[in-house]
Amino acid sequence: MPRVNRTAVVTLLLVCSSAFLLLQLYYYRNYVSTISHHAFLLQAGPHILSRTGHLTANDLQWQTVKKFLGLARHFRLPLFLADTAALTLLSHDALRQRDRLVREPHCSFLCTGRPVTSFALHANLWKYDPGFLLAAEQKGFELLELRGEDPRLASLDNLSGEEIPLHFLFRLNGYIIQVVFLYERSGNYLWHGELRLKNNVDRSFAPFKLLDYGRHAGSYDRPELVLTVLDGLDVRIPGNVSRFLSEQLQARFLECRYRDARNFLQLYPDDTSPEAVDFRKKVKSLLHLAARILAQLDIPFWLSSGTCLGWFRQCSVISYSRDVDIGIFIKDFRSDIIAAFRNGGLSLKHKFGKAGDSLELSFLSDDVKLDIFFFYEDGDIMWNGGTQAKSGKKFKYIFPRFSLCWAELLELKVRVPCETLDYVTANYGASWSVPVRSWDWKLSPSNVQENGVWPPAEWAELIQVY
Repeated sequence: MPRVNRTAVVTLLLVCSSAFLLLQLYYYRNYVSTISHHAFLLQAGPHILSRTGHLTANDLQWQTVKKFLGLARHFRLPLFLADTAALTLLSHDALRQRDRLVREPHCSFLCTGRPVTSFALHANLWKYDPGFLLAAEQKGFELLELRGEDPRLASLDNLSGEEIPLHFLFRLNGYIIQVVFLYERSGNYLWHGELRLKNNVDRSFAPFKLLDYGRHAGSYDRPELVLTVLDGLDVRIPGNVSRFLSEQLQARFLECRYRDARNFLQLYPDDTSPEAVDFRKKVKSLLHLAARILAQLDIPFWLSSGTCLGWFRQCSVISYSRDVDIGIFIKDFRSDIIAAFRNGGLSLKHKFGKAGDSLELSFLSDDVKLDIFFFYEDGDIMWNGGTQAKSGKKFKYIFPRFSLCWAELLELKVRVPCETLDYVTANYGASWSVPVRSWDWKLSPSNVQENGVWPPAEWAELIQVY
């Protein structure tokens, strides 16, 4: 056998080892480091850098929201997402795809293409902590704090409440985080105030017209909250998103006009007799009962006629009216409404008309009557009907079209026509602010007109008095 050259073998082994080490180094730099970079991006969040190496608009919005939520979590502020655009994206289909979106991260819910993200906070959980605001400032946030009078402290005796925080606007990277303060009201609902800019406020601070909240005061039922993960961030959201969004569309709230009411009562002092006090207690009980029954039927109603006038004019009920008046759109009528009120302990006093024309129901609770007027839409007007039992004559009460707002009466959240002045003026004329104790429902209203006669053959069905 030929003799092996040991030096050549050692040299060959050294060359092979060096080549292997070079291949490992190349693999590490060009593959493992790439994986590590992607892993960092997954931990840091979606789209930290675009392909060009620059932050995109989505990146900035996501980072702004992340930074703010981190501050809130550190200071234990249980914010919940109230942004209508973001919540709209939370469809059932989107939630089913959440796991896939986490594996392929991108800002799918919180980056809405709008420069504003809205959160809400139960105000009773807010303790004015200068540390939170200082920390926000140190993180680069600018703050605009908007305050207003506390309506819960207002009354006929005290016309001005203390100022409370209503909205916080935090600005960073050109994006706005709006925090809406929700206050508990005596009618067991949540309320937020109108966003009013004082003269010294910088109107360029935020795109105020794009804010979801603040164009008017609003009221909400207390939502149940759930903690979820959106775009890699822990976020509280309403448990029933669709219901919350529906409430937000119809949340406008009208405050009682205490100043005008006090002026009215100075001219026309309220009846404080035991009979009047007892009547107001009975009205409160009846109104709360009617609200519960109609809520179970999912039928919206509003204060109408004299009950609406009492709320608008004197923030109370008219003690000499002797009844409660509410309105319901005929499209919301349900055939089981009579049975529901009877099951609630009320007796049917009369039923006039039919669903297609001039329907009216009246119930009795003790000695207080509940009148339910059904409203019909006809072009640019709305109307409800009336019937004279002994003659069969029909009457129509014409109102300009109106929308519905929330209000509070007798510690109950109730609806009223948003255009309350127009509504009251249509019914009671320009002199609605002057009490009228003698009232003829067929002649006195400003908006009443005759509307024919029910055919005698149909009286048994259309004119029922109990």
